[in-house]
Amino acid sequence: MSSTTVTELTIGGMTCASCAARIEKKLNRMDGVTATVNYATKKARVEHAPDVGVDALIATVVKTGYTAEEPLPPVVEDEEEPEDPELASLRQRLTVSALLSAPVILLAMAPSLQFDNWQWLSLTLASPVVVWGGLPFHRAAWTNLRHGAATMDTLVSVGTLAAYGWSLWALFLGDAGMPGMRHGFDLTADRAHASSSIYLEVAAGVVTFILLGRYLEARAKRKAGTALRALMELGAKDVAVLRGGGEVRVPVGDLRTGDLFVVRPGEKIATDGTVAEGASAVDASLLTGESLPLDVTPGSAVTGGCVNVSGRLVVEATRVGSDTQLARIAKLVEDAQSGKAEVQRLADRISAVFVPVVLLIALGTLVTWLLVTDDVTASFTAAVAVLIIACPCALGLATPTALMVGTGRGAQLGILIKGPEVLESTRRVDTVVLDKTGTVTTGRMRLTAVHVHGGRYGTDSADETELLRLAGALEHSSEHPVARAIAAGAAERCGELPTPKTFENVPGLGVRGSVDGRLVLVGRAALLAAEGVEAPATTEPGAVHVAWDGVARGTLTVADTVKDTSAEAVARLRALGLRPVLLTGDHRAVAEAVAAEVGIDEVIAEVLPEEKAEVVRRLRAEGRTVAMVGDGVNDAAALAGADLGLAMGTGTDAAIEASDLTLVRGDLRVAADAIRLARRTLATIRGNLGWAFGYNLAALPLAAAGLLNPMIAGLAMAFSSVFVVSNSLRLRRFT
Repeated sequence: MSSTTVTELTIGGMTCASCAARIEKKLNRMDGVTATVNYATKKARVEHAPDVGVDALIATVVKTGYTAEEPLPPVVEDEEEPEDPELASLRQRLTVSALLSAPVILLAMAPSLQFDNWQWLSLTLASPVVVWGGLPFHRAAWTNLRHGAATMDTLVSVGTLAAYGWSLWALFLGDAGMPGMRHGFDLTADRAHASSSIYLEVAAGVVTFILLGRYLEARAKRKAGTALRALMELGAKDVAVLRGGGEVRVPVGDLRTGDLFVVRPGEKIATDGTVAEGASAVDASLLTGESLPLDVTPGSAVTGGCVNVSGRLVVEATRVGSDTQLARIAKLVEDAQSGKAEVQRLADRISAVFVPVVLLIALGTLVTWLLVTDDVTASFTAAVAVLIIACPCALGLATPTALMVGTGRGAQLGILIKGPEVLESTRRVDTVVLDKTGTVTTGRMRLTAVHVHGGRYGTDSADETELLRLAGALEHSSEHPVARAIAAGAAERCGELPTPKTFENVPGLGVRGSVDGRLVLVGRAALLAAEGVEAPATTEPGAVHVAWDGVARGTLTVADTVKDTSAEAVARLRALGLRPVLLTGDHRAVAEAVAAEVGIDEVIAEVLPEEKAEVVRRLRAEGRTVAMVGDGVNDAAALAGADLGLAMGTGTDAAIEASDLTLVRGDLRVAADAIRLARRTLATIRGNLGWAFGYNLAALPLAAAGLLNPMIAGLAMAFSSVFVVSNSLRLRRFT
């Protein structure tokens, strides 16, 4: 296609990955259309020729049996996000079904509890569960039938309706409805008494268990598209624009290129622009990864979403709306999420064959028994046993129960796992990319070193205490973050600081003033040079020079400090067979010093937010399976684009929402625990699915051969579910 249009559609009605595959197949059959459908995000990304309208795309999805609409533009609101109607509906059905099913199952499984006409009470309680509780499965099965398809919903619907229908036949036309009937535990396939057996507990129990699985799955995926919302909330909501000689407060959406707007200390910069008036320090760490605040003066470029730390600024807007750097990062996150390979659940992949095969086996069993025995009751009993024993209750519980226990244990350890689809890559991860600021380091400026000069810079050398006292006293009057770090460090080491007699801020260079009768300069080498003072050369980005009375007295180093636990964390990651890489927007010298301190050999420094995502893509292109650990907005796209994204819980909402795993405590050591727990949870899910399918493969021939009556099939199905849950509970012992 020489010219294409990209349209995103929100898809409704999908219940498994096979639904997404069917929609994708139908869309791709259209001329000039290339589509990918993501089951996890419920979205379709469609590239289509200009002559293919959006209405035609939606019509194709609707004809396939689902709903489609163009997503509404993101709206930033202060109110809490409303509850998902689908989740609320599932919870309501699950609660009612569980309350009604519990006595039905107890009465059927415990003969001592059965009283005269207990079976009619069971029918009264089970009927709403099968009809209303199972309505989503019946509706989906009917939709699939109309389009010549079968999914897990088909088997759930057919199995429960068969068990319920058999029970109705036995109650109204057989002997099961007679007073005094008791439900026993006959392990033999006694077909002579088939008409007196009811399977209401099977029908109600299967519906309830599958509803539980669906509810747990829906709850785990509830926040699967909120990264963009978190990103947009980072930006300012309104702005003071200069119009008609005064300031007018307007929504950010009303800003136009060329507008002049005011940013006061502590406010977010509304959009990308150029400083027209004023000087200040800007905290850009969330967007650039630069740990040191950036000094800006007239002519400096500033980025929307950054925070103005000190002085008043007047900024001319150069990019607004979708052209801003913040919006571009949001787009990167969106593209990375939609482009991430969807891990197809094993149950859904196999069900494409499993479900039709089971239906054919049940039909074949019915026909074969009729031809061989000419016994309608025996034939129907064997066929129902096939359907009931193949009901995918264990399949429905395999993933959500393991995920529930694994995530619960993870929460105790400070680890949040967002869903089963993130677990597959943990087994193959071989490279872990670590953001520096806020992940390996604290993200806060501290005074780290004091160097006192002598010799050629003057015989009147100062001692360390005097250097700190005079520099700290002057910096205490400044609002700059570096100045606050020096003042705090000086006060900690020297106690009470003197009060400057005079103070002057030199924008972009430093400060000067009179302290204890001395003219003191604190700042960059250019500040000293402007006063005719020679300063020693240094390549350290955090170096601050101190001089008084025309002589350079010393250098103070301010830097972002390494967390105490980072070196141990890197060692643990190496022990898991992972290759650590330090990735940062900070200066290379700072990054290499941090890497050497924590034991990392590979460093990629001085990268922009767009380049971070590109680095992850390049590493993946080299054949590596990449885990990314970060905490800032600048890491969000890389987190979303990595095979496995781990966000520090002390970081931004955008990074957390774009990640797959969240480390609540902000301790990098937990990253190794998170990968181990994710791998263990994945192994448990695989074990559950292996048991569920193995049980079906072993039990189906027995049922088809007439060696199991439907009651025994129901018991086997229940045991399969109990086994899956018990296996999942072993995750509680993870350490």
